[in-house]
Amino acid sequence: MKTKTPILSTAVRESARSSVLCWLATVDADGQPHVSPKEVWSIADDQHVVVAHIASPVTARNICQQPQVCLSFVDVWVQKGFKLLGTAQEVLADDPVFFAWAAPLLAMVGQRFVIHSVLVIRVTSVAAIVAPGYRFFPDETTEASQIEAAMRTYGVRPMA
Repeated sequence: MKTKTPILSTAVRESARSSVLCWLATVDADGQPHVSPKEVWSIADDQHVVVAHIASPVTARNICQQPQVCLSFVDVWVQKGFKLLGTAQEVLADDPVFFAWAAPLLAMVGQRFVIHSVLVIRVTSVAAIVAPGYRFFPDETTEASQIEAAMRTYGVRPMA
C-alpha cells in the first residue's frame, strides 16, 4: 500500500516553527477581504492548522460566512515561508472537540490569554513564498546572505 505524502510536509512544519506570526486572510459576506496577524497558531497534524481566536471577532465571523481562507507565514530572517489555502471552521469552547484542537494553543498561552474559540483550517494547497532575490540572483542569494541583510536592516547582531 502506497503511503500518501502529507500536505503539511516537514519543510512546512519547520518553517512554521521559525515564524513568529502568521497572517490569516478571510472574506466577508460582501466579498471584502480581511487580513489579520495571528501569534497563537500551530500545525495540528498533516492536514490542519489551528489558530486561537483571542481577539479576532471579524475573522471568526467571516469564516462562519465564507470558509475559504489563506494563511501565510514567513521567516523574516531568511525571507522564506509558505502560503496555505483551505477551508476553516470555528470550534467553540463548549464543543466536545474544542480541547483536542486547542491543546497546542493552550500550551502556548497558559493563563495569559483566553481562547474564545479555535479556527481549524483544513489545508488543501501549499505554495512556497520566497524573496525575489532567490529567484533573480540565485548565485549570490543564500539564507546566510538574507540573514545578514535582514540584521543590517533591523539593526541587530547575532548573539555571541
